Amino acid sequence: MKLLFIGGTGRISMSITKLCASLGYDLYLLNRGNKNNELSANIKHLKGDINDEKHVADLIKNHYFDAVVNFINYTPDQVERDIRLFAEKTSQYIFISTASAYQKPLSYINITESTLLRNPYWEYSRQKIKCEEVLINEYRKSGFPITIVRPSHTYDKTAVPLSISGAYGSWPVLKRMMEGKKVLIHGDGSSLWVLTHSRDFANGFAGLLNNYHAIGESFHITSDEVLTWNQIYALVGKALGVKPKIVHAPTNTIIKKRPDLIGPLWGDKANSVIFDNSKIKRFVPDFVAATRFETGVKESVEHFLKTPSLQKEDPDYHRFIDEVIQVQEEANEKLS
Repeated sequence: MKLLFIGGTGRISMSITKLCASLGYDLYLLNRGNKNNELSANIKHLKGDINDEKHVADLIKNHYFDAVVNFINYTPDQVERDIRLFAEKTSQYIFISTASAYQKPLSYINITESTLLRNPYWEYSRQKIKCEEVLINEYRKSGFPITIVRPSHTYDKTAVPLSISGAYGSWPVLKRMMEGKKVLIHGDGSSLWVLTHSRDFANGFAGLLNNYHAIGESFHITSDEVLTWNQIYALVGKALGVKPKIVHAPTNTIIKKRPDLIGPLWGDKANSVIFDNSKIKRFVPDFVAATRFETGVKESVEHFLKTPSLQKEDPDYHRFIDEVIQVQEEANEKLS
């Protein structure tokens, strides 16, 4: 199987890249080469910027791929460019969308691929919806062989899933827990959430590659394990060997201090989600999300503790969290 991955070294895509390389696929990566040294020698590299359409057209002029996957498309003009580039160059084009595109607020908590797409809170999600619309229209018009995949909250060893992370990642929250400082969860922590390890996502995704039955279809690929945010933080604390000191604050209170969080919170994490994965299991019968969060987050925490490059300080994050906690605790005192 001959594959082209555009990007291929991110949080989600790295696990897919490594899996496909281990399966012996004829795998090409098109990227700027920043992380390619972390990959096995049997992967071929096309060095370039996907936004340089003319250069990319030259790079692929002698190639035809069983599947092309673009991990770094976010706007309709980018997918329109890919249609021009790959219309005659692949038997399958896979677009990475997002599960945050699903209806907000949900009319029914159990999400299937037929759940309507609408997110009035997050421009990122709205752009992904527009991308899907462009691709679906092209499929209907010309038969451009699309498959749409919608990841939800997917993590690996470089990211500990949290309610509100810092600008540089998870480290500030882990540090606060280890130092016995208070940490913040939106709402009352009882909303339901689904976390998927990237290696599980990769196993489901690989089954869609060069899968004729997946053409014209959309999928989400998630774990079946459902946790509350309180349980998530308890398991992060357990991995660190501490009991987190949790403060809950209304999402509105948090957003008033940080309006940029309206998308990630109101447009995503503040909503309870449960995903029906029966479709991906029908198309990829051996797919199972085998990594329980307790196991996966322990691996992530251990990696953080032994990797200084991930331990980035973020004073602005601490100031913000302390301010929100102070406001909430003062409000709690007035109500007591």
